[in-house]
Amino acid sequence: MIVLMEVTIIYITLVLTGLIMGSFAGATVWRLRARELSEDKAHHEDYDKVEYKQLSKLLTTKLSKDRSQCLHCSYQLRWHDLIPLVSWAMLRGKCRHCHKPIGYFEPLIELGVALFFVASYIFWPYTFDSWLVIARFIVWLIAGVGLAILATYDTKWFMLPDKVNFTVIALALASATLAIFGSGNYGDTLINIAMSVAILSGLYYVIYLISKGQWIGFGDIKLGLGLALLLSDWQLAFVALFAANLIGCLIVVPMMLFGKLKRDAHIPFGPLLIIGTLIAQLAGPALVSWYVGVLL
Repeated sequence: MIVLMEVTIIYITLVLTGLIMGSFAGATVWRLRARELSEDKAHHEDYDKVEYKQLSKLLTTKLSKDRSQCLHCSYQLRWHDLIPLVSWAMLRGKCRHCHKPIGYFEPLIELGVALFFVASYIFWPYTFDSWLVIARFIVWLIAGVGLAILATYDTKWFMLPDKVNFTVIALALASATLAIFGSGNYGDTLINIAMSVAILSGLYYVIYLISKGQWIGFGDIKLGLGLALLLSDWQLAFVALFAANLIGCLIVVPMMLFGKLKRDAHIPFGPLLIIGTLIAQLAGPALVSWYVGVLL
């Protein structure tokens, strides 16, 4: 009975924390976009003037006084407007003040991060028997919030913001350090991590050089570095790469066959690589063991 209560408390905590962090991720995406448009305007580069007009209001207040607001009417959201999923459902996806649609972006990212937190706990491949494993799990969850921001931003605007990318890399370095100290074999683990980086970041760097930046952006290379450090295993890195490309083919090929996508269309690869990494981290060890067992 006590164990059941403890497990229940853990799941409730993960869901609530995931929803809150998902709400934070959604708000961060819009602010990052507003800053990017502001910088493009300041540097006299091409930018979406309509979008800038809508989002520039997010930059008019100091960070200490920054509060979430409706992007249509600038209504400052109150506490009862900010309850993840619940507020959106109660208001039927509309602003309380101007009644214009809020959209599905916010609730989807909130739900997505919450599901990520729960799935990570259920399928975490390592036993929670030391503080190193627990610390690495916590770092993984925090990095997952950054990955949610990157995946959303790349999907909407085909870019991977450096600020978030570098934050994920820093967290991934911490995770890799924990993996090294927890392995007991520092040399082999360092080699393993280096091979992982070569697969998920080095390979894309070579493609970037060959195509002169036409086939892949430099942001994907930095993303690959962070993901490789998070995995800290070349076999898992290979699983992530394979899964990302497989998912991409399953999405792109049917769309091309049905004329929904042109051959020269730009496809954001960041979200696919992130999904591949989630699969590799949570299911990769089992997949690798199964594959080795089949071969032997």
